[in-house]
Formats: sequence, structure tokens, C-alpha cells
Amino acid sequence: MGLIGRIIAGGDGVATLGAAVKDVAEVFRPNATREIELSAEMQGEALQQYSEEFANPGNGGFDRFVNGVNRLPRPMLAFGTLALFIFAMVDPESFGRRMSGLALVPDPLWWLLAAIVGFYFGSREAHYFRTRHPSAAGAVAPGAAPAARGEANAALDDWRDGRS
Repeated sequence: MGLIGRIIAGGDGVATLGAAVKDVAEVFRPNATREIELSAEMQGEALQQYSEEFANPGNGGFDRFVNGVNRLPRPMLAFGTLALFIFAMVDPESFGRRMSGLALVPDPLWWLLAAIVGFYFGSREAHYFRTRHPSAAGAVAPGAAPAARGEANAALDDWRDGRS
């Protein structure tokens, strides 16, 4: 029997040779399958940790206070802007003095304010964008009732039902 015949016939020898080649190859190139398995395992453990962390949302007094404070900036900006218009109409001279005082604020301070407000509202938008449901994106299933945007549209309802 020749050398090739002995290699093919010897199952243990081929398996040993294959394992040795695999070990040598993994020195130069990591095992992609094992890498994917480890990545999936790591993601699963991270999700498990997050689910344990957020399983019981805090409903204590401090948590309610912080949630309330987090809801203040948008209404304060809206009502503050309305208050500025009212103040300008009630006492224009005093309003003008205060606005000329704002003109003395240096530009970098305005940039800082814009960055803070932009990041605050940008992070809120990003949060709602990441957590939105497909049904909230405006997609309407065939035969579904129209969204509460106004009056029902009979032609659109017929088209959804396939009676075009």
C-alpha cells in the first residue's frame, strides 16, 4: 500500500492531521464560526443583564421626581417663549433693555446653549426613533381602519379592501 493509500485508509491519522492543520490555521486566521458563537453569547448575556436591570422600574419618590423634572424643559421653552411675547407687548422698553443685554452675550456661550438644547432634543428624538413600532411609522395594514388624522376617506377604504 502506498503513502496515499495509508493516509486515506487510516482514519485516525487523517483526523489527527486535520486537527493539526486546523490548529495551525487558527493561529493565522481566527475560527469565524467560533467568533460568531462567542459574539452571540456575549450579546445574549448583555441582553439578559439589561432585562434584569430594567425588569423592575423604580416607582419610588425620587424616580417620580426625576421623571417629572425630565418632562419640564419642553413646556418651559414653549411657555417661556409665549411669556416673552406677552412681556414685549406689556412693557416694550423693559423688554428692549433685556434684549440688548442678551446681545452682549459672547458667541461661544450661545454655541454652548445651542449644543445643550440640540443634544437634549436630539437624544429624545433618537430614543423615540429607536423605540418606535412599525405601526407607528404610518404603515396601515390592508383592511385596517384609517388613522385618526381626520375624516375617513371612502376611496382609500375601498382601495385597502381591494374594491378599487
